[in-house]
Amino acid sequence: MQLTSFTDYGLRALIYLASLPEGELTSITKVTEIYNVSRNHMVKIINKLGQLGYIETVRGKNGGIRLGKSAESIIVGDVVRAIEPLQIVNCSVDFCHITPACRLKGVLADAREAFLAELDKYTLLNLVEDNAPLLNLLSNPNKL
Repeated sequence: MQLTSFTDYGLRALIYLASLPEGELTSITKVTEIYNVSRNHMVKIINKLGQLGYIETVRGKNGGIRLGKSAESIIVGDVVRAIEPLQIVNCSVDFCHITPACRLKGVLADAREAFLAELDKYTLLNLVEDNAPLLNLLSNPNKL
């Protein structure tokens, strides 16, 4: 299964925010520079993650973005479910005439659920805690 770039960079943005000291603000510009992604794309991602409560935005002169929840409460599987279109194949009768008798859709649904169950085992904290190499790379984006 391949995640969309939207979900991929959404998870990366959350990882970066989780790597910062608790409550520290950063900017969308900083996140785009860290991952070398278009600002326009990242603005859309941060907006969506903000709507979902994963990111808090603070307006004003000293504003910025930070995690909206604790890293230990953000379950990777929940984030993926919230922002990833999880339809693996189009099984509508209008698209595929074998849909009424097809067993593949059930197999793919089981595979998707197994994938998500594995992601549910991990929180954002699991991805950043005691991960000095990650923290080093995020603090020195030229090494990425």
